[in-house]
Amino acid sequence: MDYNRVFTQAIDRLHAEGRYRVFIDILRNKGMFPNARCFAGHNGPKPVTVWCSNDYLAMGQHPKVIAAMEEALHDVGAGSGGTRNIGGNTHYHVDLEAELADLHGKEGALLFTSGYVSNEATLSTLAKVLPGCIIFSDELNHASMIAGIRNSGCEKQVFRHNDLEHLEELLAAADPEAPKLIAFESVYSMDGDVAPLHAICDLADKYNALTYLDEVHAVGMYGPRGGGISDRDEAASRITVIEGTLGKAFGVMGGYIAADQMIIDVIRSYAPGFIFTTSLSPVLVAGALASVKHLKASSEERDGQQAAAATLKRMFAEAGLPVMETATHIVPLMVGDPVKAKKVSDILLAEYGVYVQPINYPTVPRGTERLRFTPGPAHDEAMMRELTQALVEIWSRMEMKLAA
Repeated sequence: MDYNRVFTQAIDRLHAEGRYRVFIDILRNKGMFPNARCFAGHNGPKPVTVWCSNDYLAMGQHPKVIAAMEEALHDVGAGSGGTRNIGGNTHYHVDLEAELADLHGKEGALLFTSGYVSNEATLSTLAKVLPGCIIFSDELNHASMIAGIRNSGCEKQVFRHNDLEHLEELLAAADPEAPKLIAFESVYSMDGDVAPLHAICDLADKYNALTYLDEVHAVGMYGPRGGGISDRDEAASRITVIEGTLGKAFGVMGGYIAADQMIIDVIRSYAPGFIFTTSLSPVLVAGALASVKHLKASSEERDGQQAAAATLKRMFAEAGLPVMETATHIVPLMVGDPVKAKKVSDILLAEYGVYVQPINYPTVPRGTERLRFTPGPAHDEAMMRELTQALVEIWSRMEMKLAA
């Protein structure tokens, strides 16, 4: 076996398909987001404007968050000391889990090292604990949810995206005595659409199914206290397990679930992804705690972000750019070709100092490649006008069609 040849062919396939991924070499400027420094392709750092960060509200730059992390670092040091089974519960973890449980109106919460791990560990464990469980999964669910369902070894039924009729067909055809779990997201981050939470919960009630809601692109962003779409739509009490992240709108790192205390105890006791993983650094937890507390009380960041997204959508549409209609903070610009999407991104960075990452397969289906913009409260209208003008020029240069 020529191992190197196999590995080379695997990478060559990505190049041939135009979806080989290049990661930008970048540093953000503290307190000045979306301004950053790019180190790729030139001598020394070059100023750029970031348009694709999932730090939606710039909370990773917030003075309260930074101060809390600095205080924790000098109070307890850098690391957690190992797994919580061995190192114990750093008190910051206890406080943050209480805040997250309160945020979602649940009895308890459990922290993980990332949103990917929280999804994979919880879904795989839940289905293993429930003999004969069937998981009904939205076809656009995140890779971490798919991995958790696959690793559970249980039966999986995939329903068409947000298609309630198809979901009910599958539920009705299943063994009425079998345990059932409906797994879905609130905000789907590539298309920017939203799941009908109450309608899905109605079906769960009708067919005696549990519900698992991924709120990673919605926590901090929606609802009067930032509890997500389930907070905004007053549906949290109907959801069995709510999963979220601390690495997007909350601006730090980590994942979590919130649920009844018994479910939390089951996952804590049985999930390998929790039991055998070093717990989050207390420095990170302290920052996340400060962010969650702040966004529970402040809507200023959410309001600013929503206003920015609406403005950018309007500017793109008025310029004839192929912006996809969304009801959320996500602003996708359709390209439909991986090579062109990469080229537009490269030109924006090299010539205009604009950073937006192309989104290609497998993140989105082939033929739907796009640029995904996430304007935040610190992106002003001047930045948006400059971005729109740059995109129109590039579209014209590449002979791509604009709407009349």
